[in-house]
Formats: sequence, C-alpha cells, structure tokens
Amino acid sequence: MNSKIISIGSYIPSNTVTNKDLEKTVDTTDEWIVSRTGIKQRPIADSSQATSDLAFEAAMTAIERAKIEKNDIDLIIVGTCTPDVATPNVGTLIQKRLGLSNFPAFSIEAACSGFIYALNIADKFIKTGESKCALVVGAETLSRITNWDDRNTCILFADGAGAAILKPTDDKGIIFSELGANGEYADLLHVPYGTSRKPEKSSKDDYFLRMSGNEVFKVAVKTLEEIAIDALKKSNIQSKDVDWFIPHQANVRIIQAVAKRLELPEEKVILSMDIHGNTSAASIPLAFDRAVQDGRIKKGDTILMQSFGAGFTWGSVLLEL
Repeated sequence: MNSKIISIGSYIPSNTVTNKDLEKTVDTTDEWIVSRTGIKQRPIADSSQATSDLAFEAAMTAIERAKIEKNDIDLIIVGTCTPDVATPNVGTLIQKRLGLSNFPAFSIEAACSGFIYALNIADKFIKTGESKCALVVGAETLSRITNWDDRNTCILFADGAGAAILKPTDDKGIIFSELGANGEYADLLHVPYGTSRKPEKSSKDDYFLRMSGNEVFKVAVKTLEEIAIDALKKSNIQSKDVDWFIPHQANVRIIQAVAKRLELPEEKVILSMDIHGNTSAASIPLAFDRAVQDGRIKKGDTILMQSFGAGFTWGSVLLEL
C-alpha cells in the first residue's frame, strides 16, 4: 500500500510588499532583487492573521478539491517554524477549526523542509495502515520574524500556506521519500531569541532571522544536488524521466544551479517565488498548487520535490501524481 496526493490547496494573504516598496525603506533595487533571487513581490499576513488562519484556508481548499468529507480526515501534520503560540500546536488548532477530534494532530519544526518532513511522516502513517486520509500542511508567517530594516533578509521572506490530502493507493503515489539534517550549520540561519533560550543582553534584532547568505548558498547547492541524485538512483529513475522539479522556493540562483547539475531543462522547473517569495515550509505546496491550477502538472506526471532549510534540514520526495 502506497500513499497518494489526491488534492492540493493553497492560500496567500491579499497584502503584498513589492520590490518597489522595499526600495523606499532599505538600500536595494527591484533589478538587484530580481536578478539575485527571482522575487518580485511577497504576500504578507494581516495583523489579525496567524499561521493557523492561513493553514486553515489552504486546508479547506484541499478538502474541497479532494471531494471528501472533513470527517474522513484521521491525521493532521503541519510543518511550520512560525506557530501561533508555543502551545497548543498548529495541527490541533486546525483540527479544532475543522470541528474534528480524537486522532493525531501535530506540528513539526524543520524550517523550510517542514512540508517535506510532514509529507514523509504522513506517508509512513498511511503505509502502516494507521491513517486512511491525511491532511498535510506547510504554513508560515515569516513576516513576524523578519527584520524589515535588514536588506539581506527582508527581500526574501513572506507568508502563506499550502495543503495536501493523502490517501492510500494501489498505484505508485509516493515512490521515494528521504529526510536529513546536520546541526553543524545551525548558526548560518537562525533566530537567537526563543522560548527557553534568551540572550543575556538581547536587542530587538535578536527576535529576527539572521542569515549568512553566501555560506547557506554553498551548502544548499551541494546538498540539494546530492539528495536529488540519491532519490533518482534509489528509485531507479533517470532525470529525463522526471516531468516536473519542484524545489523549495528560496532563491532562483540556487534552483538554477541544482537543475543544471541534474541536467533538468528550465521548462521542467516549477518556480513561484516571483509572486510568493520565500515562504519556508509553505513554498513547495504553493508552487505545486500554482502549477496544477495553470494546467502544467497533470495526473500521472512524475514529480521530484526537494527542500533545504535552517538546521540545516533537508528532504526529497519523488512521486507520481
């Protein structure tokens, strides 16, 4: 028994911050941002919206498109590094909003790899028979931990949510899934201030994301290339047989470098950071949904997804839709 994604849904806030908007507040230009990141605008949640609100909207869309009843769901897993509160977890908040209870609902924190981690776990629940219908969500409100005075990070991050419904199948579905991490690089992308760890002499900047861009780029490209080759090799699939490549939408240069090394043509790469920015755990399902809705991705297509995030964490999923 395999697991299969039967629907995908997404939600992005209506508010946006464009590159032109950022030109007015930090030392940058639209041309510089687009050429280096591929980002043109970034959706930003309203002050009344929390991560669970975005996640709920994406979940409802996925449920409606799957043509299932809410009561069919017996597992909720949410990937996020920006939960509403320390506890309860976002999974249970969505469960409550859906009017459901008495089954596992939890969140995992793997930064930009959150959706892939959640997908991997849900796949195992289904393969062992513990779940018959799983809701997997990647959702973030990164604007809450972004320093809008820091031109190195404020040009990147955004808010949004994507969700998928998984059910058992006799078809291929998820062919391969693998996760990884290396805490050695934790300081290259992190937030100093946390729930149980607080700097002795803290400033307002300690509440925001800090990133060593060049170092992250180098490790990301190397790691993403290796895990993609590994996924294809272990699945006995060649890169030419991949219909679509959906990477984490962090930086167009990272994606182009990895695609080139995998010999994947540009037309097979799904990009959405131009309108979505870097939404961390939400970026892959947002890109996925965009390509499904515009007709590029169709049933039966072979898709390679991969992520890389703070921690560092990473993961890959190869599936047939």
